[in-house]
Amino acid sequence: MPAMALSPARRIAGGALGALARQLDRVATTVAPPRRVLVLGGARSGKSHLAERMVSRHGEVVYIATGHVPDGDDPEWAERVRAHRERRPASWHTVETTDLPAALRGAHAPVLVDCLATWLARVLDDAGAWDGDQRWRRRVDERVAELVEAWQGLTVPAVAVSNEVGSGVVPATPAGRLFRDALGSVNSTVAGASDSVRFVVAGRAIELPRQRP
Repeated sequence: MPAMALSPARRIAGGALGALARQLDRVATTVAPPRRVLVLGGARSGKSHLAERMVSRHGEVVYIATGHVPDGDDPEWAERVRAHRERRPASWHTVETTDLPAALRGAHAPVLVDCLATWLARVLDDAGAWDGDQRWRRRVDERVAELVEAWQGLTVPAVAVSNEVGSGVVPATPAGRLFRDALGSVNSTVAGASDSVRFVVAGRAIELPRQRP
């Protein structure tokens, strides 16, 4: 049986709806901002696993590892790094660097940053925070501002992992308390520049509201 011919009015309506759908698709892909997600959690909470699952739907991923390259003096750290490396698909490109803002600015594929805590530790080292140099706060603030600018300027989806260290016992040393407070400030600042924040506890993720307390 021959197909029933569409009336001119139906053809026009169908063409108009198709054009509208294509226009909405273009708006969704060109106007909507990229998703920037911050994943927080304590040690062994599952935060890195969650972040890896979130970017796994993308074939090509830039994995930015901010920790120092392991050596023979720290076998426990070397084992952690080895486990992370073995979980990454072959299609992921790994960048091991402490210059996180530069790595973000150069990213042209979806990004996974792991993690902000190890990046901050190096920033504090470079700023002389442990040496009693009172100029360290200004230096760290400048680096954090540079990070946030690069984070907000991303044109690709991105997930960043960071430790939540402010919920446990008070650190026993001045250096530990300094790091805890500095990381809390960094997490809060990056969260404010993110589209979504997830908090991971015991392998379970909670999406935090955007409203500040």
